[in-house]
Amino acid sequence: MLTINVAVLLAVIVVLRLRRRVQARSRLDEKFTVVIVLAFGVLIAPTDFGQGILSVLTQLVQGISQSG
Repeated sequence: MLTINVAVLLAVIVVLRLRRRVQARSRLDEKFTVVIVLAFGVLIAPTDFGQGILSVLTQLVQGISQSG
């Protein structure tokens, strides 16, 4: 039996949608892309990969704020 991870499926959908031309997008299309990206973020946040991304972004923001 083949199982599909929902986060991986959403990642593929996001990549395919973002590769399209920007000029051809309607407002509804843009809103749909935002909803998909938010759902992907919610699914990936509690994983080790999501926590790693959060850690890297936290360090980056701290470095920028300390340099300024």
